[in-house]
Amino acid sequence: MSCGPAHLPRSNPLCCGHLSQLLLPVCHRQCHPMRSLSPWQHPPSWFLPSERWGLVKYLLQRLDSRIEVHAIYISNDVRLGSWFNPAWRKRMLLTLKSNKNKSNLIHMLMGISFQICSTKNSTLEPVPVIYVNPFGGSHSESWFMPVNQPEFPDWERTRLDSTPNAQCYNWTLSLGNKWKSFFETVHIYLRSRIVTDDPTVNETLFYEPLDLDDQTSNLGYMKINTLKVFGYSMHFDPEGIKDLILQLDYPYTQGTQDAAFLMLLEMRDRINRLSPPAPQPLDLFSCLLRHRLKLSAGEVARIKDSLQIFNSKLPNAFPEPDLAQLCS
Repeated sequence: MSCGPAHLPRSNPLCCGHLSQLLLPVCHRQCHPMRSLSPWQHPPSWFLPSERWGLVKYLLQRLDSRIEVHAIYISNDVRLGSWFNPAWRKRMLLTLKSNKNKSNLIHMLMGISFQICSTKNSTLEPVPVIYVNPFGGSHSESWFMPVNQPEFPDWERTRLDSTPNAQCYNWTLSLGNKWKSFFETVHIYLRSRIVTDDPTVNETLFYEPLDLDDQTSNLGYMKINTLKVFGYSMHFDPEGIKDLILQLDYPYTQGTQDAAFLMLLEMRDRINRLSPPAPQPLDLFSCLLRHRLKLSAGEVARIKDSLQIFNSKLPNAFPEPDLAQLCS
């Protein structure tokens, strides 16, 4: 059965037009709605081929709405489209609330974009700091995005036509196929720094609040017009995963226990392969179990131990990587 236009639900923008082939994991799952014990009867490739990534990159550069993941904007500090005093750090977040609204979807982050304006002659520039929460939970269960670190992408700034009172820029961060990862919530902390041409001044030095008595600086005001995340969503079957976990202790028939172990191992490795860049990879699979399947910390630990023991008994088994724990 193909995933052609006749089989695509018109209500899902991710499966319209060119994206029906680009985002095949989503389309495949919707064209095969029958529930099976395996959450992915044909596991999706989460690393897009180069030719597909070329199209995604083109759409991302254009900030095309077809790859925008519509999220809920929340902030007590910044109202979109309104001027604010940038002297203090501002906190914003974009969240999907999947457990409430999209319980059968997981989401991939491939880019972030926001449009920010400063009043004319302001000596400040914005410095965004990003944290990403993969599957839900508290803010402490988010990882820091190492923007501008070696090999990691940096913000691309595009100057827009100025107005008599303001200068605006589009800031875009393209993670690409290499750095993309799962996300549920994106936390944005916006700080400001004083722009200077003095090489003896540390430009990364922040003042909070900024020195309002500095007569050489014009702090001015800022406003954020838009804040968007880009990527795609994939269907997964939480009940199917729970069935696999149940078979670890109560197999249906002889041999189904080993099959369940193997499928869970493959799922674990595929998910953890998309761990963000860090000296020590993160255990994202445990976050999925904890927050999207709502398992207790004890159940998650037991499943992890069972998978490690089973994996150690496999012929030519690779050693288990030392993963950092992100989720409690």
